[in-house]
Order: sequence, then structure tokens, then C-alpha cells
Amino acid sequence: MKLLIVDDEELTRTGVISSINWEDLGINEVLQADDGIHGLETARLFHPEIILCDVRMPRMDGITMLEQIEQILPDTVFIFMSGYSDKEYLKAAIKLKAVNYIEKPLDPQEIRDAVAEARTLCLQKAHSRRAETLHSMENASRLALQLTIPYDADNTLLREFSREMSPPITSGTCFTAFIVKHDVSLEPAQNSVSGICQELNHFLKPHHMNCICVEKRVQYLVYFIYGTSAPSPSFIQKIGNFLSQHHSILGKHFIAAGDTVTGISKAYHSYESAVILLQSSFFFPENTMLTSAIFDETTQQENSYPQAPDAALTEALASMDQAAADHLLKVIEKHFTRNHALLPNQVRDLYYKLFLTLEDARRQRKLTDSASSMQENISDTMEQCFTFRELHHVLEEKLEKFFHDAQNASEENHTIFLIKDYISRHYMNETLSVRDISAHVFLSTSYVCTFFKNETGQTLNQYLTEYRMERAKQLLGDSRYKITEISSRVGYSDGNYFGKSFRKYTGLSPSEYREKLLS
Repeated sequence: MKLLIVDDEELTRTGVISSINWEDLGINEVLQADDGIHGLETARLFHPEIILCDVRMPRMDGITMLEQIEQILPDTVFIFMSGYSDKEYLKAAIKLKAVNYIEKPLDPQEIRDAVAEARTLCLQKAHSRRAETLHSMENASRLALQLTIPYDADNTLLREFSREMSPPITSGTCFTAFIVKHDVSLEPAQNSVSGICQELNHFLKPHHMNCICVEKRVQYLVYFIYGTSAPSPSFIQKIGNFLSQHHSILGKHFIAAGDTVTGISKAYHSYESAVILLQSSFFFPENTMLTSAIFDETTQQENSYPQAPDAALTEALASMDQAAADHLLKVIEKHFTRNHALLPNQVRDLYYKLFLTLEDARRQRKLTDSASSMQENISDTMEQCFTFRELHHVLEEKLEKFFHDAQNASEENHTIFLIKDYISRHYMNETLSVRDISAHVFLSTSYVCTFFKNETGQTLNQYLTEYRMERAKQLLGDSRYKITEISSRVGYSDGNYFGKSFRKYTGLSPSEYREKLLS
């Protein structure tokens, strides 16, 4: 806490500073000024919580200084120092603000008591201010939530929250909704989220605008910008840039700016228009700000998009025609990039078929892939793709790997392939056993164990453990999954046993591995 001493007598200032142990009173910085004007300048610069000042001073007296400082630092507590003849000044000061005063000549003990009392008052004011701010933020958030549902003239909550806003919301208030979508849950970053809203309000204040915000469905933040006049298109872009810059610290995101409307009854329309824009965000590069202007500029180029792309890919893979497969993917990419005529789920369904087509081709050629295979892994891979570009890139990588593996594959024993394929589809089952595997390939348990070891150099249990650990390493790279969840997903119901097995395999605990991977 900072304290400012303002007195035109240097001897008084130095005497007060040297006679008191300020740290014991919770004061870690003591400032000084020699008159009211310098005191006002120092207060503006350093924002002291307590000001100890003389009443009579040249150029500007303590009362005048108090009146001006109250405008910029309303929570600052004043203590006046005065002679007996200054009683009239003190009466004026008390009318302005509740203050303590100490009569001259000064008694150090009186100063200590007055500063201790002032410090307590400062803490009470700060607590009260935080409570008021929290209450205001909660009401603002509730109002923002009400604006995300269709307008109802009988909505008493909406009217109540609108009246409490400062400045008040009227029939002429303009609203523009911004929605920020993240690729991960925002729950761990709640402090950052609330801080962004406060900083945005500071940014908007010089433009006579305000904002209220609310979180929806863990990945979405809705901001309503409101004011007496509509923001220009260039200022809407500036708001989007501000939000993008501040949300970048939380990860990949999209921003959609809805239509600007007038009147609280139409605020939902602005939100709804932003939601519609956001539905097409999947087809744009991450961190893009979507506006109706972008869609007006976006045109879909004609290309020779095949009617059944999965069938075309099957044919290219069967004939080992890499050029045809690559060309097919380029046509698909061109067709969907910046496309806003389709919903993301329609495209995801197609890509799921393309991934399955690749997996089927791998099986037919007996190409095992311990790092990424089977339907569960396909679903996980697709869930991790925040944009169409990411999803398409994964498909390109898998296609390239298919042709590389197919061209360099040595003939693997058919039984070994069946065993590995079975493990890749059942490794998440905790009860998976050698007996299950041997039954799948119609061989005895003892023969399967010996045969697998002779062919691969590993025991079946070693291979199963390795497969599970490699899969766990993949999942640990995705912060959405808790370690306990990963444990069960790779066939371990006992988290402690999973941790020990993982450390034995990698030399690190699961949490240490994740920290290293994500740092």
C-alpha cells in the first residue's frame, strides 16, 4: 500500500517519515510532495491509497486538492494535519469526505493510529468495490445470456438487468454480437476470459461503447457491443482484431461478427446472424474473423468434383495410382475450402468414409499401423481437427503413408497380420488376453505365443503393451483428455498400474510426458 505525505514544510515531512515504522503499518512505499499542486500530480502518477496532508499550503490548499483527487481516485483515504486555527478548513473537509485529522504539533502515535485506521478503511473500500464489480459483472453476464434467446416482451429479467446497466440501455441502443469459438474448453482459463471482457470495455470506452459477455457451451464466448450509435465496418474489424489478439493466448479460435441492430428487442437477431456465420468457420483458416462481407466475397469455383469420391479413392488405391489419388484430394480440397454452402458434419461424414477407405486398403495389403488405425482412432483424429484444412492435411498424410508403406512393405505372414489387426481393434478392452487372440486365429494359445515370438522377436504381451503405450502417448498430446480417461481408453482400469507401466515404457510419468509434449 502507498502513502503520500503533502506538506510545504520539509522538516515536517522528513520528521513524519523517519519517526514511524511504515512496514509495520502495511505501507511499503512513502511518497512526498511540497504543496497541493505537486501532491495532485504525484497522486495522479502513483495512485496512493492514503494521503497525509496539511490543510494550509501555498498555490493549492489541502481541501482543493482533495476535491480534485476525489475525481480520479474515489477510494483514496485522506488524513489532514492542522493547527487549532484550521478548524473551519476541517469542517469543510469533513463535509466533502469522512477523514481523520491530526493536530499540530504532531504526535507519532496519533499518526500511527490514524494510518492504521485509514488502512483498514482502504481494505474495506477495496473489498466493497470488488463486490460491486463482481455483482455488476454477474448482472451483465445474465443480461448477455438473456440476449442469446429470442426476445420476449414479458421477460422481466431482461427489463431488470437492462435498467441496472451503466449507461442504461434504451430503445435506441445499438447492438453488435461477436461470438468467439475455441478449439478447447475455456473452463481452465476463466480468469483470462473475464479479464478480456474488462480490457475490451476499456478499449471501447473512448468510443462511447460498452460490452457485456457470457460463456456458452464451454467453447464459446458471446460478446454484445452496445452504444448509442452503430459501429462502422472499420471499427467492427478493430474490435475483431482486439478479440483475436487477446484470445490467441487461449489457443486456436474463430470470431463471427453479427449484424448491427437497434433496440434490445432485436439484439437476438445480431446473435443469430453471428451463429449462422460461425457454422461455416470450419472451412476457413483458424483465427479468421467471419463477417457477412467475407461471404459476399467468397465464390465457389467450379471443378470436376466426383459424385462418389470414396469410390474414386478405392479405385486409385486398388490400382496403386498415387497420381490419381493425389489429384482426387486436390479436387476435394478446392471444392470445400471457404465453402459456406455445406454444413461441417456433411463434410466430416465424407472424410470419415475416405479414412475408412484408406484403412480397408491397408488391411487388404496387410499393412499394419500401430500409430493410427481403426475406427476409434479415426473418430479421435477427426475430433482433434479444428478446421477443414487440418482435417484435409491429416488425410493427405495418411494417403502418403499408405503409398510409402505399400511400396516398401515386406510380405508379412498372414497370421501375424491377423493378430496385429485384432489387437488394434480390441486393445482398449482390459480383459483382452492371449486366449482371445489365439481363438481369433484358430490356433492354440501356446502355439500362438511361440509363433508370434519367432516371427516378430516380441512376445504377444510385449507387443500389446507397446501398442497401448504408443496409443496413450498419442492421447496425452490432446489436453482435452484427462489422464484417468486415457488410462481406461487404452485398457487400464487401474490408473496407478497404468502410470507405472507408462513410466517403465517411457521413463516418464503420464503427467510428465504430457508437460514435456505440450511445453
